[in-house]
Amino acid sequence: MSGSTCCRGTLLAVLCLCASVAVYGAQEDDAARSYLKDGRSSARSRKPEDVKNVLVLLADDEGFEMPVYGNNKIKTPHLDDLAKRSLTFTNAFTSVSSCSPSRSAVLTGLPQHQNGMYGLHGSFQHFSSFDAVRSLPRLLNSSGEYWTGIIGKKHVGPDYVYPFPFAFTEENSPMLQVARNITNMKNLAHDFLSRAKGRPFFLYVAFMDPHRCNIPVGKNGEFCQNFGDGSPGMGKIQDWTPTNYTADDVYVPPFLPDTTETRIDLTYQYRSISRLDQGVGLMLDALKQFGYDDNTLIIYTSDNGIPFPNAKTNLYDPGMGEPMFVSSPLARQRWGQKSEALVSHLDIVPTILDWFGLTYPKYNIYGPNPVTLTGTSLLPVLEKEPTTGFDTVFASHNLHEATMYYPMRVIRNKQMKLIHNLNYGMAKEVALDVFLSPSFQDILNRTQADRETGWFKTLQDLYYRAEWELYNISSDPMEVRNLAYSSSHKDLFSELQQRLHAWQLQTNDPWLCAPMGKLGADGKTCLTEDNHTEL
Repeated sequence: MSGSTCCRGTLLAVLCLCASVAVYGAQEDDAARSYLKDGRSSARSRKPEDVKNVLVLLADDEGFEMPVYGNNKIKTPHLDDLAKRSLTFTNAFTSVSSCSPSRSAVLTGLPQHQNGMYGLHGSFQHFSSFDAVRSLPRLLNSSGEYWTGIIGKKHVGPDYVYPFPFAFTEENSPMLQVARNITNMKNLAHDFLSRAKGRPFFLYVAFMDPHRCNIPVGKNGEFCQNFGDGSPGMGKIQDWTPTNYTADDVYVPPFLPDTTETRIDLTYQYRSISRLDQGVGLMLDALKQFGYDDNTLIIYTSDNGIPFPNAKTNLYDPGMGEPMFVSSPLARQRWGQKSEALVSHLDIVPTILDWFGLTYPKYNIYGPNPVTLTGTSLLPVLEKEPTTGFDTVFASHNLHEATMYYPMRVIRNKQMKLIHNLNYGMAKEVALDVFLSPSFQDILNRTQADRETGWFKTLQDLYYRAEWELYNISSDPMEVRNLAYSSSHKDLFSELQQRLHAWQLQTNDPWLCAPMGKLGADGKTCLTEDNHTEL
């Protein structure tokens, strides 16, 4: 297959992108290399009725801004339609509240501390996963049976760990055109589907909406909500009809101050979500047009919390909680229903492997334990609400931007959440896009002027945190009453600490002994800083 072909049907001639079919580096698997040459014999031997496909739709910094999650102020008809043909998870969580680390977890099934993507991949950050990591696309390509592709924001690396034969991302195309221009994304999806030719496929579509616009924001607007809207200088995305909102039209979540600045900020976010919503509709239409509607598993979610104070890059619930729809044509009995099971992005890879009937390989990256997936397939939940299990999730965060070192580890069940802030003596930085946002600048200006912020916490609370935070999510959903140092919660605190430590040990967490000890050479013994005795 040639390295490039001309892209068809793009928005404007100037936007006609050169289609790039990714070529693996020297470190690709031999099986993947032979697959790129011709390795389709096993796929061709499948009966058409046995072919199964997967479509993952990933939003960028989206939260619960849709009617199915109780926000009736916003209009998301295409996401509403997807929810009607899916099981909606009301307790879905990211395993890390940062872009690249979260995407690495989605594509590997491993927490960021285990796969190596400790922070952002782009620009001077340049964090990357370990060479040995077996990501989902790497596994599928190596099998020689699957057609894999990515459209939109990739933001992970290196390429040989995350290989896609069909790739249109920021690495070879303008980001706005492959991740926000939904007409162009639709045409690329059609191109991908037309090349499947009976092979089972995995298509990963990563929208950049509703992420805030790159800095400086400029004429595109705070959330790039003006890009492609037909106004002077903005071009026109043919498949997008913007939905406009006023400050009175939005719902202000309780973790944000209900101020004019916040409300106006939310109107920009909502407009961006209308482009995302219509883009999702285009992808679902593409499946139907190519006849894949009845054999494709669809997973919809977002990478991390919304880009507002107390959410993105935090592991409080506004930073961890995610929308998630899973639609299986083989489990229609629960379409339109909701599940209260606690699920995680770490469950996505096990679910897809289960769908394809594949097992996860045995191998090592580092540390004393072989790599195992700690997530669980969600396919049984699509058929019946579980009565056991699915009651605990874990999260692990180290950095966002390279300067934002604030490692946190979390265990959360249906009632309680324990957060371990490993760098608790330092201030928790705010992500740059959030810091420069109208919402945060309003809080900052009001605080500096000693004016009422209308917020439920202070900047001091946001920046400086105790080493341990324990919250009763049931009675304290805002996470303001820290019970970690309460004598009446001593036993519960200890139990959650032990379970969190066990998960860190299982996943070979290099931060296992932080902040008071050093990890021993065996990868599991914690040594004190002074005399190298065990803690």
